[in-house]
Amino acid sequence: MTETFFGQFDLASLSLWLFYFFFAALIFYIQRENMREGYPLEDDDGNVSANQGLFPVPDDKTFRLPHGRGDVTVPSGQTPERKDIALRKTASGNGFPFVPTGDPMVDGVGPASWAPRRDMPELDGKGHPKIVPMAATEHFHVAAGRDPRGLPVMAGDGEVVGAISDMWIDEPEQMVRYLEIDLDADHGGGKRLVPLPMARIKSNHVKIRSIFGKHFAGVPQHASPNQVTMLEEDKISGYYAGGTLYASEERLEPQLG
Repeated sequence: MTETFFGQFDLASLSLWLFYFFFAALIFYIQRENMREGYPLEDDDGNVSANQGLFPVPDDKTFRLPHGRGDVTVPSGQTPERKDIALRKTASGNGFPFVPTGDPMVDGVGPASWAPRRDMPELDGKGHPKIVPMAATEHFHVAAGRDPRGLPVMAGDGEVVGAISDMWIDEPEQMVRYLEIDLDADHGGGKRLVPLPMARIKSNHVKIRSIFGKHFAGVPQHASPNQVTMLEEDKISGYYAGGTLYASEERLEPQLG
């Protein structure tokens, strides 16, 4: 009887080893693709880090953005990092905390930091701005809960700074993202947005505890009355979040419950 070619060959072992090699290659590929943002690594001084990790940085890949927004090439063509940030080291070695050298809420550092995102609105799948004021659309209304429009806005120090004039809707997600504040002249005047999670809607007012009355004039403004860009969103959110720590010197020290 003639012996077949695979008569003395362990096909099960071959399949197992092929799986091992495939899985190892898959991990290598996925890890390199994961390194298209934030690489090459930098140290605390902004210099290229000597230790880039086990895996090499991937070659450039160009992505064509939808809705005519051009191309982006990563990792080399990524959005540049912010430079000359108003922070200083507290120790000579890497890994130690940095402290602000100026007004951290104005400088956008620490908890008030923001990323240099593109200065254009985020779009939905059809190329329309995702976040729009409720006054500019007829598709939404308040079906339940307290409608905050018209309510006075109270800062963290109890000062009334203006009133809620509108709500900004994320149309695809069908949820409120921002409240629009019409500030009093004494607090800077004009319109400002506040992220909904940073506000508490009460029965007779809206409370924003992270910042005080004197800070509202410094809230970053949005250029268009009908849309907000990704860069503006980051700066606005960073300002309110930073106030949780920086609005008062009393908040900078450890708190005992």
